[in-house]
Amino acid sequence: MDDQSKDIWSVAGKTFTSRLIVGTGKYKSFEENAAAVEASGAEIVTVAVRRVNIADPNQPMLTDFIDPKKIVYLPNTAGCFTAEEAIRTLRLAREAGGWNLVKLEVLAEAKTLYPDMLETVRATELLAKEGFEVMVYCTDDPIMAKRCEDAGAVAVMPLGAPIGSGLGVQNRVTIRLIVENAKVPVLVDAGVGTASDAAIAMELGCDGVLMNTAIAEAKEPVTMARAMKLAVESGRLAYLSGRMQKRRYADPSSPLAGLI
Repeated sequence: MDDQSKDIWSVAGKTFTSRLIVGTGKYKSFEENAAAVEASGAEIVTVAVRRVNIADPNQPMLTDFIDPKKIVYLPNTAGCFTAEEAIRTLRLAREAGGWNLVKLEVLAEAKTLYPDMLETVRATELLAKEGFEVMVYCTDDPIMAKRCEDAGAVAVMPLGAPIGSGLGVQNRVTIRLIVENAKVPVLVDAGVGTASDAAIAMELGCDGVLMNTAIAEAKEPVTMARAMKLAVESGRLAYLSGRMQKRRYADPSSPLAGLI
C-alpha cells in the first residue's frame, strides 16, 4: 500500500491515519513538545492528568501549544497505583475537558512501573460501565490482555519493555500472540528507544505505537520525532508486504544452473 492515507485504523469509533501516538512529558518546554508532535505526524497525544496542566488558566497550559481541536487528547492515569486513584483521575479529566477516550495505567510499584493487572482489569470494568472508552496499558501477557478486552477495553497496550527504559520490544512472541488474539486495536506502549524498535513493533502486526521518552530525551527531539514517524510507516508497510520466509541455509538470488 503506497498511499499511507488509505491505511487507516479506528478506536472507539474514531478513525486515524497516523499510527504513532506521542506523549507530553519530559520535554524542555511546551514549544519543543508542540514541534515534536508536528514532526511526528501524530494525531493523538497522551497527557498525564496529574502532571501536565490542562485546566489551570493561571499557569502555562498545554492546550495553548497543542490545539485539542486538531490533535486528540488522550488523558492518562500515570502515577496511579490503585483502581480508585485511576478512576478518580479520569473523572476529573472528563469534567475538565469532556474526554471519554482515555488511557488507563494502574501501576504495581514504583521501581519497575509494571502494571498491576488485577487492579487494571477491575478499573477497566468500572470505567467502561461509566461510559469511558478505555485504552489499557497492560503486561505483554496474552491472557491478561484478553481479560482487559473482555472487561471492556477499546484497545490493549502491552508494554514492549519497562516505561522509559528504551530497551525495545523484549518479547516478540507474546506481542504477536496478543495481536493474533485481539479483536480490538493493539498498540505497543512503553520501552521504545529508537526508530528500529518502533519498526519492529509494527512488523509484528501492531496497530500502532505509543512513546514519550524516546523522543523527549533524544538529543534532538524534533528530529527523532520525524524518525519515529518514518519508522512506524516503514514497519507497517513491511508487515502489509508479507516478509520472506526465514531459511537455515543460503538460497541464491540467481539460479546456479546454466552458469557460463
